[in-house]
Amino acid sequence: MYHWPIVLLFSLMKASTEKLFCTLQGKAEFPQLSKDGHIIIGGAFSIHSKASSTQFSFDTYPDSPKCNSLNFRELRFAQTMIFAIEEINNNTQLLPGISLGYKIYDTCGFIPLSLRATMGLVNGQDESFSNSSCTQTSTIHAIIGESESSSTIAMTATIGPFRIPVISHFATCACLSNKNEFPAFFRTIPSDYYQSRALVQLVKHFGWIWVGAIRSDNDYGNFGMATFMNAAQKEGVCIEYSEAIHRSDSKEKIAKTVNIIRKSTSKVIIAFLAQGEMEVLIQEIALQNVTGLQWIGSESWVTSRQLATEESFQVLGGVIGFTIRKSVITGLKEFLINLQMSEVIGNALLKEFWEAAFSCTLSAQDTKTYSKACSGSESLINLNNTYTDTSELRISNNVYKAVYAVAHSLHNLFSCSKSQDSFTDKKCSNKTTFEPWQVTHFLKTVNFTTKSGEKVNFDENGDPTAKYELVNWQNDQDGLTKFVTVGFYDASLPVEEQFVMNNVSIIWATRKDKRPESVCSESCLPGTRKAVQKGKPVCCFDCIPCAEGEISNSTDAIDCFTCHSEYWPNEKRDTCLLKNVEFLSFTENMGLLLTVISLFGAITSIIVLLIFYWHKDTPIVKANNSELSFLLLLSLTFCFLCSLAFTGEPSNWSCMLRHTAFGITFVCCVSCLLGKTVVVLMAFRSTIPGNNVKKYSGPVQRLCVFICPGIQLILCIFWLLLSPPFPKKNVSYFKEKILLECDVGSIVAFYAVMGYLGLLSILCFILAFLARKLPDNFNEAKYITFSMLIFCAVWITFVPAYISSPGKYTVAVEIFAILASSFGLLFCIFAPKCYVILFKPEANTKRNMIGKMPSKSL
Repeated sequence: MYHWPIVLLFSLMKASTEKLFCTLQGKAEFPQLSKDGHIIIGGAFSIHSKASSTQFSFDTYPDSPKCNSLNFRELRFAQTMIFAIEEINNNTQLLPGISLGYKIYDTCGFIPLSLRATMGLVNGQDESFSNSSCTQTSTIHAIIGESESSSTIAMTATIGPFRIPVISHFATCACLSNKNEFPAFFRTIPSDYYQSRALVQLVKHFGWIWVGAIRSDNDYGNFGMATFMNAAQKEGVCIEYSEAIHRSDSKEKIAKTVNIIRKSTSKVIIAFLAQGEMEVLIQEIALQNVTGLQWIGSESWVTSRQLATEESFQVLGGVIGFTIRKSVITGLKEFLINLQMSEVIGNALLKEFWEAAFSCTLSAQDTKTYSKACSGSESLINLNNTYTDTSELRISNNVYKAVYAVAHSLHNLFSCSKSQDSFTDKKCSNKTTFEPWQVTHFLKTVNFTTKSGEKVNFDENGDPTAKYELVNWQNDQDGLTKFVTVGFYDASLPVEEQFVMNNVSIIWATRKDKRPESVCSESCLPGTRKAVQKGKPVCCFDCIPCAEGEISNSTDAIDCFTCHSEYWPNEKRDTCLLKNVEFLSFTENMGLLLTVISLFGAITSIIVLLIFYWHKDTPIVKANNSELSFLLLLSLTFCFLCSLAFTGEPSNWSCMLRHTAFGITFVCCVSCLLGKTVVVLMAFRSTIPGNNVKKYSGPVQRLCVFICPGIQLILCIFWLLLSPPFPKKNVSYFKEKILLECDVGSIVAFYAVMGYLGLLSILCFILAFLARKLPDNFNEAKYITFSMLIFCAVWITFVPAYISSPGKYTVAVEIFAILASSFGLLFCIFAPKCYVILFKPEANTKRNMIGKMPSKSL
């Protein structure tokens, strides 16, 4: 099929060997439509959609391929070119005194025929040239065409070295913007570089991230789809499949592609197809009855009346796609329908069109195609087909603008003023002699406004400003498909303003107002994260619940994040809630109970103090050292009260007060007990003859009472000055709540204070244990021994209970230890004495106090 370039090259090589004449090899190609003029503009259109394949034997000249399937739309394009040229010829302001002619070839959408048409346009139709170098001036100075990118690429690459400008109305391949390869190429339709990105913004706008893709297997489809896929990947849109088809593919190949579409899970299909491929695809889709899919079309076919039939709407209804903006060409409708029979009879192409339009034959001998003969009275006025329809002048307007662009560049070329610059002189020319490259130069700077108010100019790549309309296929009341504009895209605007939707309702493929969904996986709700499925695109994922302590507060979150240390996820794990703060409060049952017990202990101590004070002159009070008893009872009162500092919300003051008050008050208690014990020991030691210990009992007692607490006081002062206790939020012990507790600050100071208390307690217990066997009536050492035994037992068992108790229970255990040890001291030492004072007053006598039992050696 594609050996025509080889044949042409072979012909040129053979011709170059001729010494006197350059002879055309094969038959000359004549244009289908032509008219003479001072300046000739070439045209190339795919007036027929298909060309029959030709067998190449390489020993004879091949016959020209036969074109079939007349395309009324492309014929309208060709007629629009003729209309524009006629309009320019009648315009006295543009190219005055110069008439434009045209030569229009039918390339049948076939690259070899495009090349042959190109050669025909450049060389003319003379069969030989009397020139030994086989060169002559080109017969045309610009070409309007082609309608397909691949054919345009072949045409432009062929005549590119001659700088003959090619202005395409429908070739959108982004590759044609490469000025290094195509320096003389221009177009009046935007590059697919912009359309592909507009399509990505469209699918992103509607939330379609899982789409299928069908493309034409040519430069138009391959380049356009490659650009779309690259842009889609950056925007997170996934392609489930990407298939390529060509209009010449076998029926099996087309059926296989449709079967892939039918079995796919994506509900949206990007159809980057030329009209010829789309026409073949629609036939197979209708045959397999594939419906309910949302089609997104490219500008090549989305506004084609030839495709928008009632049958097509059954499977493609609701199509949306970008197309160039619609325009109005005044007088074109009248020009198209004002086709005279004399013109038709004298032109094979127009004759074929007439017969196809009215389903009749103009040749009496030819009755195979149409059985009815044309009467000659047929009129295009009442004919309604793609050729006469001017309601959607989009591509036709591009042809119109392309012709006017050439005319304006010629006008500027002939109007330019010569300067002293020799280079500028070369660019200017007169109306009789000029070169195509001069036209190319002035095309770069052309800038004009059409009658409809549309500005026409080209950028440095030969492209116009990319402006599109988003159209939607909808049925009107008569059941005809209409193209309703539902949005716009303008690449010249800032990115955030390029794509906008208007307020027109869209008819979707499902025939409902609800937009179809097309996702590989449903969106992950807040509280979960996406986990990509192995071996599948990123759009296919599983929704994994966030781990404990983490949340996600957005849809389709990639990762979960940890809440702040003072917050905790809710049950759905989509919000961080402030953690509950826990501390031993006065208002809760346990805190209230411990508070009552503390106050009860303090009141009991005061009552005992008052009892002792009221009976301070009785022997039992005097015998047990009333001063130390009073001081001990006062210290016990403060021991009970200091436990209140452990209840309630921790603050700087309460934290400092807790351990320091506890340490000082208990040291005072132990010091008093130590003083009592030492006095007992010294009192009995003084009964030994010659021993003068009794006179030292008073100073030793004071020493114990003042020096021992004083040391503890100094330790606490250093503690508070260097690193005092402070309130702390413990967020690590429990994940779901915050523990408000007191940090001891300096560990060394804390252990020093507690260690000192423990040392005094052990010393007191040892001395009391040694004095426990002294005479019972006088000796209270055994009570001190028992009370210190309880004291030490409580604090020894406190350690494991403290460590294993969480949160507020830690504080409760500490308060319990304080209260238990305080009650132990209070009851063990003072309960027997209070019993005697209150209930056995007859035993509260001096004689009973000095009565002795057999003494045991210390």
